[in-house]
Amino acid sequence: MQISDNARGAILMNIAMAAFTLNDTAMKSAMQSVPLFQAIGLRGIFASVALVLIGWRMGGLSLDIPRRDWGFLALRSVAEVMGTLLFLAALIHMPLANLSAIMQALPLAVTLAAAVFLKEHIGWRRLTAILIGFVGVLIIIRPGPQGFDVWSLMGLGSVLCVVARDLATRQMSRALPSATVALAAAVTVLMLGFVGTAVEGWTPVATHDLLMIAGASAALIVGYLTSVMTMRVGEIGFVAPFRYMALLWAIVLGWLAFGQLPDTLTLFGAALVVATGIFTFWRERKRKALAAA
Repeated sequence: MQISDNARGAILMNIAMAAFTLNDTAMKSAMQSVPLFQAIGLRGIFASVALVLIGWRMGGLSLDIPRRDWGFLALRSVAEVMGTLLFLAALIHMPLANLSAIMQALPLAVTLAAAVFLKEHIGWRRLTAILIGFVGVLIIIRPGPQGFDVWSLMGLGSVLCVVARDLATRQMSRALPSATVALAAAVTVLMLGFVGTAVEGWTPVATHDLLMIAGASAALIVGYLTSVMTMRVGEIGFVAPFRYMALLWAIVLGWLAFGQLPDTLTLFGAALVVATGIFTFWRERKRKALAAA
């Protein structure tokens, strides 16, 4: 049976979100006993080697980087490092589903940042949806002495770092291969892990934890590849909302692996974020259709 490009894109997006969430789950499990920077370094080794092999096999690696892209590549790599550090630090202490719910604000934040810094047009409807989505984030983190903690703040910091990463990526020329961009980020994160380990110290790693980190690296590579493939089939307006499946995967895996389920307020806030995110995708798709008519 032949499936449509949109259906294929939706399947690939679901695989990508499942892979990214499996990566988070495996890393959270390993970091119960492996120090943060050591876990980052070990995963960086696996991921960097895999990216080199994949890039070499596909002929997509190149060190001939256009001069205008060096600054954007450096900014993207630094943002990737900081986002990874903040996310994993929060992941150690937060339920997987709660952190995933905060990260669902990312598409809204990128849309708003593109309007502010890149002067991309957004109408009042999408702006209203973005503001409502951020209200959903506030419900999730619950600012105040009882609901809010430093780990939620780190989760928000990770969102901001990923926004900076994505804006830098948008400014890069098409001459810069995607494999080179991904490898630069992986190597930079690997260096962070080794520098942090030099300060934090190295501890023996149990076979189970090493397998968890290796599995996390494999899942991360699958997520990267399928997310790129997703953008090359189907309509983005149809496929993109399926990225919110990451929250469902996080709830299921958080329950299966750690026995953690989000409370009612977190689910309500997450529903607001997801609903407004889907609306912004729908609105953008409709705006482009009207412009083309």
